[in-house]
Amino acid sequence: MKYAMVTLFVAAMLFAMTSAPAFAGEEQAPLKIELPEKSFMGTPLDYWSEILEFTYKAREPFMAPVGAELVSKGKPVTSSDKTPSMGKLPMITDGDKGFQEKSLVELDKGLQWVQIDLEKKHKLYAILVWHFHTSERVYHDFVVRVANDPDFTQDVVTLYNNDHDNSAGLGAGKDKEYVESNEGRLVDAKGTEARYVRLYSKGNTSNERNNYVEVEVFGIPAE
Repeated sequence: MKYAMVTLFVAAMLFAMTSAPAFAGEEQAPLKIELPEKSFMGTPLDYWSEILEFTYKAREPFMAPVGAELVSKGKPVTSSDKTPSMGKLPMITDGDKGFQEKSLVELDKGLQWVQIDLEKKHKLYAILVWHFHTSERVYHDFVVRVANDPDFTQDVVTLYNNDHDNSAGLGAGKDKEYVESNEGRLVDAKGTEARYVRLYSKGNTSNERNNYVEVEVFGIPAE
């Protein structure tokens, strides 16, 4: 019995060491995330996928090192689609997360991306994206990458990828598709150091276009 207890203790310690985030030893606090107003428009989503996340549970507070803050507001935004059919690219970091059409940026069909320049390297802890939350939608081939150069050739790290069949050509991912809501999607950046954040998508369950209301990046300037 004593040997078994020691074995379980050692196993638990090893699991904690391998699963804990890189900043586990730092003092932490919940990120201050302001959610937009909920929308109750549209009909319920009629969509099923074997990679669809079915939980509607409210997100738990996200813990990050003390001092982590919103570092993306007002930062420059570029895109694979330089002339959105709706809205303007700077709206993606302007702080307006409303569900109304005036808050929405719409990009062309096919695989498109938006990119945020944080203007210097940061330790990143969370990336939140609101594609669309007027009604329920699922956006396909959602991939989040960070890098230290604008062409994404240096220190590229993929933080989220729900493209299970590699139809976007960025590698097959194992993350889940999810239904858009006013909570947005929080991607754990795990303290990765990077200057540029790029988000991809390839249409949605309502149409073939790609939308963004807001992207928020939380971090601390890297030394």
